[in-house]
Amino acid sequence: MFARRWRRELTRSIFVPLDSADLDALLERLAALLPDDPSGVGAALVEAHLTDPSVLEAIIGVLDDRTAAAAVAAGYARALRAATMAEQERLNRAVLDAHAAAERALRASESRMRAVFHNAAVGIGVSTMDGRIVRVNQAFADLLGYTVEEMTGLRVPDLAHPSDPPDMWLLYEELIAGKRDAVRLEKAYYRADGGVVWADMTSSLIRDDDGAPEFTIAMVQDITDRLRLQDRLEHQATHDPLTGMPNRAMIADRLDRIFAEAGPDARVGVCFLDLDGFKRINDTLGHQVGDDLLVAVADRLRDCCAPAHQIAGRVSGDEFVLLVDDPDGPHELTRLAASVLAALSRPFQLGRHRTRISASIGVVESAVLDTSPAELMKAADLTLYVAKSEGRGRYVTYDADRDARQAARYALAAAMPDALDRREFTLVYQPLVSLADGRLTGVEALVRWQHPERGELGPDAFIPLAEETGVILPLGRWVLEEACGQAAYWARAFPSAQLSVSVNMTVSQVHEPALPADVEKILTRTGLDPSLLVLELTESAVMDNDSAPLRALAERGIRIAIDDFGTGYSNLAYLRRLPVHILKLAGPFVDGLRGVPPASEVDEQIVETIVRLAHVIGLSVTAEAVETRPQADRLRALGCDTGQGWLFARPQRANEITELLRRTGSAGAT
Repeated sequence: MFARRWRRELTRSIFVPLDSADLDALLERLAALLPDDPSGVGAALVEAHLTDPSVLEAIIGVLDDRTAAAAVAAGYARALRAATMAEQERLNRAVLDAHAAAERALRASESRMRAVFHNAAVGIGVSTMDGRIVRVNQAFADLLGYTVEEMTGLRVPDLAHPSDPPDMWLLYEELIAGKRDAVRLEKAYYRADGGVVWADMTSSLIRDDDGAPEFTIAMVQDITDRLRLQDRLEHQATHDPLTGMPNRAMIADRLDRIFAEAGPDARVGVCFLDLDGFKRINDTLGHQVGDDLLVAVADRLRDCCAPAHQIAGRVSGDEFVLLVDDPDGPHELTRLAASVLAALSRPFQLGRHRTRISASIGVVESAVLDTSPAELMKAADLTLYVAKSEGRGRYVTYDADRDARQAARYALAAAMPDALDRREFTLVYQPLVSLADGRLTGVEALVRWQHPERGELGPDAFIPLAEETGVILPLGRWVLEEACGQAAYWARAFPSAQLSVSVNMTVSQVHEPALPADVEKILTRTGLDPSLLVLELTESAVMDNDSAPLRALAERGIRIAIDDFGTGYSNLAYLRRLPVHILKLAGPFVDGLRGVPPASEVDEQIVETIVRLAHVIGLSVTAEAVETRPQADRLRALGCDTGQGWLFARPQRANEITELLRRTGSAGAT
């Protein structure tokens, strides 16, 4: 593929000194070489004498992989430099040999010296020890835009350029003093028209028969096109192609230099910015509008930055960084963040679309000695996360204590997959009791994490993290299989108890298309009667979910319970159309029954209404968080079916439930 594309580009407008067969063979060899040795492709171009810069541009122009393109260019540059050096060495030797021969037999070698000097493709100039240029060839004169006569009226210092290396003239002084025989470097020259060319310059010392310095001979090779190509490739490697801003690599390099060059009192600051709702714009208006928005945002960010010590860059997608070198304190960073929010709050006109967007910003400012580049960026990232979680469209400054808590949460999230493999998760079971007769009717399976360092953790400490990271799916499958296996054992050991097991399902699990199939496989493996399994879902999970999977589960005899009913937005009229069997009253309703009249009368009326309506549509009602006997009595009087809470029992290990069943059967749990 590359060989055909290269041939098309090369033969379009570039002269290639190869016949068709040789060109095809070369391009096929380069295409085969590209994956393993892209720098070798560049070297092979030079070896084939394809040294016109337009050939290289055509070769790398079809490459999508910029890393490979950079490697091809680097290999080309090295090989071209080596070839140039070899050519210069050959010409230098020829000139030196010719000059030495001229000293021994001037008349015999004059014609050869003249031919080498005047016909060389590289520029050659001869100067005296006092710096007068006494002879140049046409190539040197053409390179600088002078005539030969004009150049012989110049002195070596007249060819100086402000970008000359600091030690260049010291090296020149050492050369004419005879302390060194040659100097080689890359330097810029002003042309006669004011333009600038870059050249690879080698200056050698010519000595007389006594060894005293007599002349210097300079040989210059035009490398302007190579350096321009190199600059373009370097710019591509360090800048975002869409916005032209510094990219992640350049920001990281700038940050490293700030730390490397910082004094003892130096400070550094970062504003880490993420656009809020950018995906929505991409999805609704299209990616082209999204790209236009990113460019417009980049322009406003540049306008907010002070050019002397503040730099804005795009690090990925819709994430940007504003780096501040040696700020005058945290207030400079907060001012910058506030100005960015204000700038972005103005509407954007993108073609025919007018839109607005906000941003969340994490702000970090620190003494350089107190942190590192990696720690600084990590703190900014964590602080950005806090800004988003607190409502977006705002900036939040770094707080060490909050960062430590957030880092601990991240560490906990990262440890969960391995903890699941090491079986650090366990289940406890809280009894569910019939309020009518105190009979044990079921248990709710509750997961715990036996963390090796932090001890036992309840679900509130890790279930939200599992949801965020996706670990909830394998963890949920393990909980379901473990609970079903235990319930199947109880059903075999105590068949008269008919003990059901309730398992909580998160929103992610309910939205998983494979849920019905997973449940079916687990029931088959464990041998649990489907009628003994209750899946507890939150109101939001039921309301947002397609009812088809729930109906499939219900048709297998599995019961569906709505957990914490009354804390969401569902209603009984809607629930009657869903395959729901049980309502579990939220704790606050039950807690209200602990008061004394008339304070508790409203809660009692609410509970009575829910229970009555639930029974009308065929649902049973379970009260959670029952902690006192008066609560249980009032719930029983209101018609509530089942109770769960510390009044009856705290969550227990499986062996404790087994012992309870062995001792009392299904009665006497109270």
